[in-house]
Amino acid sequence: MSIQLSPLNEFQLKALEQLTQGAKPEQVIWLSGYFQGLAGSATLGSVAAAGTGQFDSATSAEKLPLTILYGTHTGRSEALAKALCEQGSTQNIACQLKPMDDYNPKQLKDEKNLLVIVSTHGEGEPPEMAEDFYEFITGKRAPKLEGLNYSVLALGDKSYKLFCQTGIDIDQAMKKAGANELLPIVMCDVDYEEDAAKWTTDVLAELAKLQPETPQHSASQLATGYDANVFSRKNPFKAKVLDKVRITGRESDKEVYHLELSLEGSSIHYEPGDALGVIAQNPPKLVKEIIAALGVIDNEVVETRIGKLPFNEALEHHYEITLLTRDVIQKYAEKTGSEEVQAIVDDEEKLDHYLFGHDVLDLLHEFPSKLTATEFLDLLRPLPPRLYSISSSQKAVEDEVHITVSRVRYENKGRQRYGACSTFLADRLEVDDDVLIYIDKNPNFRLPANGSPIIMVGAGTGIAPYRAFLQQRETANQKGKSWLFFGERHFSSDFLYQLEWQKYLKKGYLEKIDLAFSRDQEEKVYVQHKLKEQQEELFRWLENGASFYLCGDMKYMAKDVQITLLDIIKTQGGMTDKKARSYFKKLKKEKRFMADVY
Repeated sequence: MSIQLSPLNEFQLKALEQLTQGAKPEQVIWLSGYFQGLAGSATLGSVAAAGTGQFDSATSAEKLPLTILYGTHTGRSEALAKALCEQGSTQNIACQLKPMDDYNPKQLKDEKNLLVIVSTHGEGEPPEMAEDFYEFITGKRAPKLEGLNYSVLALGDKSYKLFCQTGIDIDQAMKKAGANELLPIVMCDVDYEEDAAKWTTDVLAELAKLQPETPQHSASQLATGYDANVFSRKNPFKAKVLDKVRITGRESDKEVYHLELSLEGSSIHYEPGDALGVIAQNPPKLVKEIIAALGVIDNEVVETRIGKLPFNEALEHHYEITLLTRDVIQKYAEKTGSEEVQAIVDDEEKLDHYLFGHDVLDLLHEFPSKLTATEFLDLLRPLPPRLYSISSSQKAVEDEVHITVSRVRYENKGRQRYGACSTFLADRLEVDDDVLIYIDKNPNFRLPANGSPIIMVGAGTGIAPYRAFLQQRETANQKGKSWLFFGERHFSSDFLYQLEWQKYLKKGYLEKIDLAFSRDQEEKVYVQHKLKEQQEELFRWLENGASFYLCGDMKYMAKDVQITLLDIIKTQGGMTDKKARSYFKKLKKEKRFMADVY
């Protein structure tokens, strides 16, 4: 914005700068719509004389009713839903925004227009807040919905087997109930922004057709400046590395690093429970091996999804090559005509086996085919940022953000494999280097505002957010009422942040700690075993209002902990299976059971 060209005086410019500094994406969109509405009002009616009133285009016609439901685990669906609602409010739409766990699904039969934004969690499961709605709409109690217009935006990750399954199931249930599809379901991979923005624009255009006489503002106009004003995945901040320390012992078979990054000058704000998005870079060695296998020139300029780039740069910075998805293997089979690859695709057991521990170079080595650089890139998905649970409280570290990174490295079929981002951070990034980052908000993993008791369960780098929790409580001088369960392999080499936990115990900010080091004795001991040992007191904490947090591996640890917790509730509460499940569901609904699993 040029001050010289601005019609605002100095006082107004300073006020505007204060208003927009550090604004969140949904706030920017709301402000854009608000000023767009003011501009429309100024052209449609005179506002010169006080008391004469304004011509409000929103009252020129009856508003179109619209309900937007969202189901989210990380908060992305919620952010998209809020932005959509704000945009719709400028188009004469009476928008009702509802999280799925705060919506009575029996109201569906009375709705006229419904938009659903929902993610899929884990292996095809609905996020916790969407469970009841999902069960209702896909079950026998779903009503007939012939008078309902709807569309579904589904968020997912193609690296998982049942991509966008929750959204697909809800969409099919709506169709089965007779609802009218405004737009076909849109399924978004981890690089979801462009697809979500297009769906938003298209669905608002379809809703506009239901009120052709109503003046409309374009969604693209309202979104102008989204990335320009806020650091985000599409507009990351260049952070300087302040410190990098390995926090596992030399004898450990794991390499875990603590990194501290500078946020100075960014106005970035985060809260305990949020994640840090890191723009990843693929291992250079893997890039070179892929280029050699294809037999192309490494710096050959090719057309990519973001314009023309040298092939080696495109591979290193912009495309996923360290892991395989079903989508990539299917495309490879179709492009090459390989019957062997198609046989893998058609056999679910073989496909699951091949997806584990393989990368795109395996396809080129084991099922070679002549592909140009451009044809090869067309098979791949964009390289998504990697998310790391933030291990610091901004109130404690101010213009810094800390993360805890486990270096991924393993051998398969005689070749060393490397994680795209973890090896970039651990091996190639040094103090004073720059890294592109942004904050990924997670409103569903927050400390209780009232300082009530917390039970924190984590294994490995799943301990990261609890370091942030304790830092936050220390700055607020909230002592006690905190209990940590932590699991790793060996006490001597893998007790992450050991001295800090001991400090918190001594000062009284951490009340209790239980440790499970699985390989320090003949019989393996995990965090769920420690929960069981302390079940009587643990249940008493829950009864006294404690919040239960779970962070770590989704496939094994998280499932085992949830099974154990359910059993503790049943045993200590003297409940039937049904009542124990109801108690557990109530914890989730009250946000007293929160999980951040990966």
